[in-house]
Amino acid sequence: MSTATPRPSVLFVCVHNAGRSQMAAAFLTHLAGERVEVRSAGSAPADTVNPAVVDAMKEAGIDISAETPKVLTTEAVQASDVVITMGCGDTCPVFPGKRYLDWQLDDPAGQGVAAVRPIRDEIERRIRALVTELAELAELAELTD
Repeated sequence: MSTATPRPSVLFVCVHNAGRSQMAAAFLTHLAGERVEVRSAGSAPADTVNPAVVDAMKEAGIDISAETPKVLTTEAVQASDVVITMGCGDTCPVFPGKRYLDWQLDDPAGQGVAAVRPIRDEIERRIRALVTELAELAELAELTD
């Protein structure tokens, strides 16, 4: 991307910001690096990230043990180009000009690592598709600059 083209920004939202949104943010950061600005938040954040989620991500080679759940703010939504919800319902503010996606995914809360793995793998699959889509959009933006 050219320096004139801003990085796309993606916000992942789930209720507790302790599982799905943390995994999604970690995969996007891992796969896209500095090319995408990544945020995650929860409408009712937990105190800590789900330990089974931390273990499942460690199996995938990504350490999220230092992450902490964050509260969803209007500012985070306004600053994001794409908002991907994962079960936060009507508590997500909606603004014109933002792209909203709702990913229906099982909630890993209270589940062991074995139950988290398929959720993790589905999130990774969706993130890989998102990275490809964002790269294509960035290339189109460069062509129109």
